[in-house]
Amino acid sequence: MIIPGADTQAFAATLAEATGERLGRVEYERFPDGEHVVRVPEAVSGERAVVVASTVDSDAHLQLLQLQDAARESGASEVITVIPYMGYARQDEAFKPGEPVSSRAMARAISTGTDRVLTVNPHEPAVCDFFDVPATNVDAASVLADPLPADLTNPLFLSPDEGAIALATTVRDAYGEGETDFFEKDRDYDTGDIEISPSDAPVEGRDVVLVDDIIATGSTMSESVGVLDDRDAERVFVTCIHPMLASNALTKLNSAGVEAVYGTDTLERAVSEVSAAPVVAEEL
Repeated sequence: MIIPGADTQAFAATLAEATGERLGRVEYERFPDGEHVVRVPEAVSGERAVVVASTVDSDAHLQLLQLQDAARESGASEVITVIPYMGYARQDEAFKPGEPVSSRAMARAISTGTDRVLTVNPHEPAVCDFFDVPATNVDAASVLADPLPADLTNPLFLSPDEGAIALATTVRDAYGEGETDFFEKDRDYDTGDIEISPSDAPVEGRDVVLVDDIIATGSTMSESVGVLDDRDAERVFVTCIHPMLASNALTKLNSAGVEAVYGTDTLERAVSEVSAAPVVAEEL
């Protein structure tokens, strides 16, 4: 049975359809003192339970742990945890003295209630090593080619930094044509400032597809769009696995002149044009 977290209901429904497994009904409640409780009324005794929850905030992390425990309490024969978007995955080391390795702390907590974990394109793939149970990084980048227009002009698939070039290459391969390149990005971790250096790829008159794993504030991506506009790119499309789009990120992108923004449903947003669930279903 597929058991969805409150913030991942559409993804879970698509996963249930793709796997042919039943979608469980879950009740979510919050007590007056702020404590959460979840209920899975349908029995899962002797069945595999697949808990599906993007940990978009601290409440979602807590709810995930409760869903795992509810599945165990109901007698599930196996608990698999699918985390379409893993929060704290960017905190994969202690960047300053006295800081925790937050993704490790979260992974260890999640490991206590599950037999296996599947994550979708965590920002740092190495976070899978933090789990105490088998953990798999599922690559859903290929689905980002699906919503792109079929008539892209001499397309260039461009990642905001070298670390995301593999994502851009996967999207290019799925689309079937085009070149790949990346921007050079230098981040000052003390101030948070980011400096972007244009790539050497010619962009004039070409359609450019910017590819990244996550768009949070949209500042870096908007700056990238501005560089492309200065170099006379034709159209600029933005694609990402995880459309966090915090605060006014979408407004930033639209103001920068983006033709369209496409994301998956690991985070359920208005731009979630394609589902990563079928790729997870194949792994399951």
